[in-house]
Amino acid sequence: MRTAEIKRRYLAHFEANGHAVVPSAPLPAIDDPNLLFINAGMVQFVPYFLGQRAPQWSRAASVQKCIRTPDIDEVGKTSRHGTFFQMNGNFSFGDYFKEGAIQLAWDLVTKSQADGGFGLDPGKLWATVYLDDDEAIALWRAVGMPADRIVRRGKKDNYWSMGIPGPAGPCSEIYLDRGPAYGPDGGPDVDEDRYLEFWNLVFMQYEITNVRSKEEFDIVGELPAKNIDTGMGLERIASILQGVDNLYEIDEVRPILARAAELTGKKYGVHSGHAASESHPDDVRLRVIADHVRTSLMLIGDGVTPSNEGRGYVLRRIMRRAIRAMRLLGWQEAALPELLPVARDCMSPSYPEVAQEFERISQYAYAEEDAFLSTLRAGTTILDTALSDARSAGASSLSGEKAFQLHDTYGFPIDLTLEIAAEQGLSVDEAGFRRLMSEQRTRAKADAQARKTGHADLSAYRSALDAGGAVEFTGYSEVARESRVRALIGGGGALTAAGEGDEIELVLDSTPFYAEGGGQQPDHGVITVGSGKVEVYDVQQPIPGLYVHKARVVSGEVRSGESGYAEIDVTRRKAISRSHTATHLVHQTMREFLGESATQAGSLNAPGRLRFDFNTPGAVPASVLHDVEQQVNEVLLGDLEVRAFITSQEEARRLGAMALFGEKYGDEVRVVEVGDYARELCGGTHVARSGQLGVVKILSESSIGSGVRRVEALVGIDAFGFLAREHLLVSRLAELYRVPHDQVADRVEQTITQLRDAEKELEKMRAQLVLGGAAALAAEARDLRGVAFVAAEAPEGAGGNDVRTLAQEIRGKIDAARPAVVVVAARANGKASLVVAVNAAARGRGLSAADLVKGALSGRGGGNADLAQGGGLPAAEAPRLLAAVESAVAAA
Repeated sequence: MRTAEIKRRYLAHFEANGHAVVPSAPLPAIDDPNLLFINAGMVQFVPYFLGQRAPQWSRAASVQKCIRTPDIDEVGKTSRHGTFFQMNGNFSFGDYFKEGAIQLAWDLVTKSQADGGFGLDPGKLWATVYLDDDEAIALWRAVGMPADRIVRRGKKDNYWSMGIPGPAGPCSEIYLDRGPAYGPDGGPDVDEDRYLEFWNLVFMQYEITNVRSKEEFDIVGELPAKNIDTGMGLERIASILQGVDNLYEIDEVRPILARAAELTGKKYGVHSGHAASESHPDDVRLRVIADHVRTSLMLIGDGVTPSNEGRGYVLRRIMRRAIRAMRLLGWQEAALPELLPVARDCMSPSYPEVAQEFERISQYAYAEEDAFLSTLRAGTTILDTALSDARSAGASSLSGEKAFQLHDTYGFPIDLTLEIAAEQGLSVDEAGFRRLMSEQRTRAKADAQARKTGHADLSAYRSALDAGGAVEFTGYSEVARESRVRALIGGGGALTAAGEGDEIELVLDSTPFYAEGGGQQPDHGVITVGSGKVEVYDVQQPIPGLYVHKARVVSGEVRSGESGYAEIDVTRRKAISRSHTATHLVHQTMREFLGESATQAGSLNAPGRLRFDFNTPGAVPASVLHDVEQQVNEVLLGDLEVRAFITSQEEARRLGAMALFGEKYGDEVRVVEVGDYARELCGGTHVARSGQLGVVKILSESSIGSGVRRVEALVGIDAFGFLAREHLLVSRLAELYRVPHDQVADRVEQTITQLRDAEKELEKMRAQLVLGGAAALAAEARDLRGVAFVAAEAPEGAGGNDVRTLAQEIRGKIDAARPAVVVVAARANGKASLVVAVNAAARGRGLSAADLVKGALSGRGGGNADLAQGGGLPAAEAPRLLAAVESAVAAA
């Protein structure tokens, strides 16, 4: 049974049992500060479990794309570990609980394939339950599971959470006995390769905090309702139903592995046993390649691009592991152009978007591989030098510090360092390398832990939400309205009243204030409540559906429960709305000129200005920016109608509305369209017609990371003001040069060229002036105890190179057989500097230029025995420096 069919059957089973089918959220977990990626099927439902938001359905089912990387080093070595996987899940939000979850699971896995089930043999199924969960045991017995195949296990195995503060609960897992060829008898406690866990039923009923480990956490209390969250690994059930040994051999992965084996000339499986522990190293590498290439495809497909931090770093690491594994298997050419199309063909039956977006996906993937191959070449050169230095020093190993530097700074893999060092007869201080890596991981974990605030400290907000439900946002159609103050919050808790000067947060029953989101800055304005007046300077949604106005009481007293009048700053709103609409136009136009791969990666819509980040491999030529700006302004001249409407996701896709990568959208979406020119999913505020923008002026384009560029622009009156200032400047220059406006740039360029030529000529004349007296100075050398000594000051303002050249020139004009010391001081920019030149005959008498400079400058300065320099003292010190050197030579 193909994986896509397993997915279809799973969703059909639960849809037939009253569950709403919910689409997968994107892999980047943008709504949760604790997660880089969605790592479980229930992540998008967390607000429902916590009671932060009322669910749209009492039952739901999904097949969620997931990424987990903590066990990345285990990929390929076991039958269970993969970085990208799909999680079949069914969820109950206060509806059915343990009995329903167990019955629904048992029905699907044991029902015959002819009847739409998976047709597993009940005699081979096992279940595990949490230590004291007698209720679950009784329910398993009721559906037909024998007591001797039900195992009690502790928190480590049968208590589930996301690993961060949030919802949790005991769980029950379903295992399949794959037979003696996979390991010893005795159940899941004995061997988890033979007894393969494929479905986890979580009885979600508690909220936890202070998570210290999988088994150490604090239970805050019970959730608002008892819920069900199950997770069936799609890859695991596919390996069972397709009769293969592990997830790397299913239909969505095996073709990638087979192509890698073909390219490298390896025969997969020939030297391995059934159990993962019996795998040949080459087979492990082939599995790593297949897993990581598929993961890279799905990550880039969801908008992640390679970089040195966050999600992009995880992607980069995964891609480089795959590329490195291919090289270890003997393939030295670019691998991804051979493997990524295979992954596309494997995954497109379930995710057609990876085929539709493949040009963009492959562009990023292939560029990353090219960059890494260059890194390998550069790293190999650095490593060869380090190994040569180690051998020259008589060392038998390369230091852990050097190996870590290669890994951390240059991205050079440690296994490649080990391999190349061994080829040259040297070992590597692996212990030192591992220690440094461990220290780096410890720092990273401490940083990550500091970010794990989870869902704590939201009680005041939850109370406000519970008191009246979601706040109605009316700002699309009005800029002021009467509303009741539902809650006042200050110092993390609820307030009954606040007075002048207090910093507070207000929750209204309804509000015209836009909360910051989607790149759009929040509204500012005023709320009048009773005798009090507050200035709103920020609006946020700490919990979905709850608009919180951050404000300062400027007069009177504000009390919770009173009615008030909320007014936004209309001028600010209009300026922001112009910027937001302009961002849509710039986005659409960039895609027209650069291709559909130029997708939005971030934005800022502020009063009168915008910042637009987008994915593209290289810099945008100035000519393209000019064309983009011109086309956007032509759209403004067309004065197109800007329209917003609510529709279904499916209808929005049919209309061609752009969705942003990493954003999760509900079943209903808001579409904003500018005539027929631009159409995008967006919750922001906009103008009524494109002509209201006035003009858009692009200021700059720059890189903000690997494959991500940024355009900044002004809109409306801010753009007019900028252009007016530019016009005045050009007019003034035209007046000064007495040329037409269109010739100003040429004349400025000509002036700059003339200035540079003049500076070069002045430098040449200054050098001639400085060096012109070298012969005369040499002829006037004084004798200090048999040493020809010359002390002179260079002309005021002489450069450092000129002073050094003068000292060497004077030294060269003194008879080489005669010991000579030349000292030249200079004054420039208020500072004194000193250069000393000593010939070979003087060095033979023990005189050193470096020692003389350091003696005069109290230890400062640098150079060697024949030429040295230093400085940094006030210019008035120049004569004293000359005298100090003279005294030192006389005393030598």
